[in-house]
Order: sequence, then C-alpha cells, then structure tokens
Amino acid sequence: MSYEEPGWSRRAFLSTSAVVALPAVTTEPVTTGPATTGRAVAPDGHSSTLSVTVNGRRHQLTVDNRTSLLDLLRERLDLPGTKKGCDQGACGACTVLVDGRRVNACLTLAVRCQDAEVTTIEGLASDGGELHPLQQAFIEQDAFQCGYCTPGQIMSGVGCIREGHTGSREEIREWMSGNICRCGCYVKIVNAVAQAARKGGR
Repeated sequence: MSYEEPGWSRRAFLSTSAVVALPAVTTEPVTTGPATTGRAVAPDGHSSTLSVTVNGRRHQLTVDNRTSLLDLLRERLDLPGTKKGCDQGACGACTVLVDGRRVNACLTLAVRCQDAEVTTIEGLASDGGELHPLQQAFIEQDAFQCGYCTPGQIMSGVGCIREGHTGSREEIREWMSGNICRCGCYVKIVNAVAQAARKGGR
C-alpha cells in the first residue's frame, strides 16, 4: 500500500525543493572589514600619501610606510646625488637637510617628512647654475678624491655653517665628525668648510 499522494512522488518533491531553494544562493561577493576612505592606503594598510617639497618642487605620491627618505630620493624622485653608503646611519654619505636640519636619509622614514622641505645636493646650486659657496670651496680646496662621500660632506658642511659651528677648525672637525671620508681628505674638507663660512656660504 502506498502512502504517497496521487501525482506527488518523493522524487518529485525533492526535485521541486531543490529548484525553490536556488534563488536563496547569492553570487555577490562578500565584503568584510571597514570601508576605505579617500586617503591613499594600500589593502594591507602599509602605504600612505606623502606631500613633500624637495629642492623647491612639491611632490605628492603614495609610499610604503617602510620606505626610507634615501630610497624615496634615489628610486622614486630620480635624485641619485644622495649616496647610500652603510645604510645604518654611520657614514653620513646620505646626509640631506630637512627643514634646514641635517639628517641621515637612510634612517629617516619618508612618511616622517610630511609637509617638510628637503634639500639635497642637487638643490644647492642656484637656478642659474652658480655653485653654492661650499661646493666651490670643495673644488678650490681639492677636498675630495673618489667623490662618493662628497655630497654628504657638503650637505653636512652647509648645515654646520648654518648652525654656527665654524668658530675654529677644531669645532668644524667635531661637528663634521659624523661624515666619514675613506680617502682621508679631512684636512681639506675642514679647509673648504672654513673657507665657505668666511664667505658667508649658507
């Protein structure tokens, strides 16, 4: 004896149930996490929008929060004058000025320079191409050999002069001690800084 309703089999019931349930399945992607804002942030949250002035030119770009100022200058802004030496803040080859202060670009995160003014060796000469007094003094004093440390030496020297640490040769040596010259041109470097200071090279 069958308990099925006339015209309604178990197989038909299951087939109909499956068809009815299909509209409940969605193909829309599921979104999780907070909505993003207009700020340039990578999906992993490791990037930020940076606005910085370098050598008088304003730049706005998205950078990884771990990017050093040195890598930003060399790899993103095509300013290779700032050299990568030790990459540990020990040699001074990467010295630049940030808001007029000397910093090691290899130890400075680019995102810390938001709205700052950065000056590199490329920005020292005048728009007409006239060398900065310290650049000219380095030439006249023959204060370099291989030249690799020279950009950092000059930028540090400019900072040293602006800070007023050129009262004597001993003072210059002390305040330039963070910049290493493997060629040993220290005497001539001090001569160049002293010469530029006398001529008011700021």
